[in-house]
Amino acid sequence: MKRLFDIFLKQAQNRPNSDLLGYKENGIWKTLKCKEVVDEAERFAEGLLAIGIKNEILEIEKQEKIALVSPNRPEWVITDLAVQLTGAVLTPIYPTISPHEFAFILNEAEIEKVIFSDKEMYKRFESAFDSIPTLKHFISFEPFEEAKHWKSMHGNQNTKQERLQIMERIKTENIATLIYTSGTTGKPKGVMLSHENIYSNVMDCMPVFDFAEVDEKALSFLPLNHIFERTVTYIYIEAGMTIYYAENLDTIGENLKEVQPIVFTCVPRLLEKVYERILITGHSLTGIKKKLFFWANDLGMKYDTVDKGSAWYRFQLKIANKIIFNKWREALGGRVRAVVSGSAPLQDKLIRIFCAAQINVMEGYGLTETSPVISVNLRDEAQKRIGTVGPAIKNVEVKIADDGEILTRGKNNMVGYYKNQEMTDEVIDKDGWLHTGDIGVLEEGKYLRITDRKKEIFKTSGGKYVAPQAVEGKIRESHFIEQMMVFGPNRKFVAALIVPSFDHVRNKLKRENISLPKTNKELIKMPEVIDLIQKQVEKYNSYLNHVEQVKKFTLLADEWTVDNGILTPKLSLRRKKIYERYEAEIEALYTDV
Repeated sequence: MKRLFDIFLKQAQNRPNSDLLGYKENGIWKTLKCKEVVDEAERFAEGLLAIGIKNEILEIEKQEKIALVSPNRPEWVITDLAVQLTGAVLTPIYPTISPHEFAFILNEAEIEKVIFSDKEMYKRFESAFDSIPTLKHFISFEPFEEAKHWKSMHGNQNTKQERLQIMERIKTENIATLIYTSGTTGKPKGVMLSHENIYSNVMDCMPVFDFAEVDEKALSFLPLNHIFERTVTYIYIEAGMTIYYAENLDTIGENLKEVQPIVFTCVPRLLEKVYERILITGHSLTGIKKKLFFWANDLGMKYDTVDKGSAWYRFQLKIANKIIFNKWREALGGRVRAVVSGSAPLQDKLIRIFCAAQINVMEGYGLTETSPVISVNLRDEAQKRIGTVGPAIKNVEVKIADDGEILTRGKNNMVGYYKNQEMTDEVIDKDGWLHTGDIGVLEEGKYLRITDRKKEIFKTSGGKYVAPQAVEGKIRESHFIEQMMVFGPNRKFVAALIVPSFDHVRNKLKRENISLPKTNKELIKMPEVIDLIQKQVEKYNSYLNHVEQVKKFTLLADEWTVDNGILTPKLSLRRKKIYERYEAEIEALYTDV
């Protein structure tokens, strides 16, 4: 049998004293061995069984669901394993969701036990507890009086026997986890993923991770709540690697240098910010250093994995890698073999320049509903096509429907949505094809290019269709534009809300000796700033069809974040929320039309 916990057990048996999980404590990196991780998980599993777990029948409606609310840390992975060993179903919760969403999820899943990382996380959701009648037990990684400390939970000989018996009963078709996707509209949906769903995706991704070697290091900082980082974690463990957890998002740069990983996963926004910081450094240089920096930068923008350019271009790129790009690699620890990007589209220019700098970016595509990987641009540049998300992975089928929607089929497709058969039937058809909701094409018959979300494409009053993600992706190539959303359904033209990249805008105005106001609210009213963004919009409009071009825009002073409710935990735009919040600003753009 191939259950998820078998991946852990194999490493504990074959490599008991090899490092598995790394973390920083009081300024010192420490590690847990493979056997230590499994021993801790078994102890915790027996402690959970001692307070009672519903697992008589291993069917999702009968199994107990256990919620986990914590940022990444070794205890997260240990808990994942422990809950699997009890026959319960782990239900990870994004720490950034609202108490209202928290209550909805826990009520639908009938949660009795919640595991919090610390008191701060407990307090964040305390206001929701009274509205969740099933809640009985609070457990925590850090000790505080309102919760049982996880280290204090122990079983006995009876719970050990119970655990062993449960492990024998768990089949590949049993549900391993219930993941609620917040989505961009509507209520959260519980995605049921079985052991087979995730295990098959792990094994089918192994050829893609052919660079992953035993005892090499990975750095982890994307939320384990999301199936992307969680599946990649199982891939690392299957490959025999050590996973180090970054202290927080602010220390990633420092942690990369300390750990020197060969791989890490990221979302496009992180790579964009890395590149923006690099550009700011470049602008601060003077003389020949500055000229060399932007010479190398311009070379990188022309890089292509298929057309390698002339001998002269390749010679220049070799020099640029020795004198400029080597510093970029050092900033990432100096040993990175691959950066795996997912969750949202990555700008082509970033893939070009990082690959030119010998930092291999592998952009992938998938959904929570597909466990998640559907396709990946491979590390082998002969099989990488910039602008696509690569070929489908082993044993996963992809086809394009008549209306352009991407359909996929494989063992990685979810069992369904929890307590929602009607929605499950809408997404998975009678032939087993999962309808992704994304629009795309297969280039050269195999390389998948995603063009937009099916539900987000709109029609102008002139009857022309516009794919907003494509427009936003192109205009956001400007490093003066941080975030944007275009709109125009049933309108005469396309308009946009734009959040400028304030660091870049301020740095440019400083270089031009223009005095700057203190606040961003004042900054966006400056004629120089409006003119700067106008020129950027016009520049990138030239790459778009006439109907797609942004004719008017409004600048906003506040960045869109998960905390202010504008972004989902996966950093996707909540378009409905943006329409509601900025209705007046949007209407003002059309009042004189």
